[in-house]
Amino acid sequence: MRTNLTIPQLEEKANDIRKSIIRMLEAAGSGHSAGPLGLADLFTALYFNILSIKPDEPEWPDRDILYLSNGHTVPVQYATMAEAGYFPKEELLTLRKLGSRLQGHPEREKLPGLESTSGPLGSGLSQAAGYAYSMQYMDDIKHRFVYVVMGDGELNEGNIWEAAMFAGKYKLSQLIGFIDRNNIQIDGSTEAVMPLENLKAKWEAFGWEVLEIDGHNLESIIDAASMGRAITNKPVVVIMHTIPGKGVDFMEYDYKWHGMPPNHEQAALALEKLRTLDGKITHEGAGV
Repeated sequence: MRTNLTIPQLEEKANDIRKSIIRMLEAAGSGHSAGPLGLADLFTALYFNILSIKPDEPEWPDRDILYLSNGHTVPVQYATMAEAGYFPKEELLTLRKLGSRLQGHPEREKLPGLESTSGPLGSGLSQAAGYAYSMQYMDDIKHRFVYVVMGDGELNEGNIWEAAMFAGKYKLSQLIGFIDRNNIQIDGSTEAVMPLENLKAKWEAFGWEVLEIDGHNLESIIDAASMGRAITNKPVVVIMHTIPGKGVDFMEYDYKWHGMPPNHEQAALALEKLRTLDGKITHEGAGV
């Protein structure tokens, strides 16, 4: 949804999305905190600047396609979709509830606007590459792009590298990947569990153009997507260096928050920190 929001306005959106994530997870009593908070800037950029989409027409034929491979981070996608107008924000509090459209991992047939069902890690890039491959044979859709968000921990999955080879071989230039390089996974740091570096060289060896950015700099995210669309002879991957739990200091960098929701007291403290930007805003009337 291409909007005319300024960078400060997008930053405010990202902060509102982080607040929604905290409220959702507290209400659910289960779910993942660190990853969704760290991805709020990317999803804000995607839904309010990068993607060509129509929230009031989720199946619009000319839309861009977005796959979320690390499906456990889906609270950030739900929160952003609600912010963009796909469904009422009140529905966010049904996360992980029986019968809810907002499942703990995205379920395509549950919610209009979701492009795939994900849960098993490592499968999103294959899905995205398959879609992008089909695009090469349709002359009337060269303006459309497929985006896929991946976690760094799921790069341990062999399926990722099979898809990376496939995309490199067929020079899938309408495919743009984003890697959430937050350096944590459920059992600890990525480099302790299964070292990934030199990550840039790995992707280049598979025939990809690689960009590295600060994943919390909205201008850098938007510029990287624009550069990715301009490259016409290979797929593009953007390695985003992010902070897990971004915006809530007691969650930041702590891998234990990968798969843990806040309790009531922790949620209240997290919302206060987000409301005041960790104490930087002190004026009255700044609601949570």
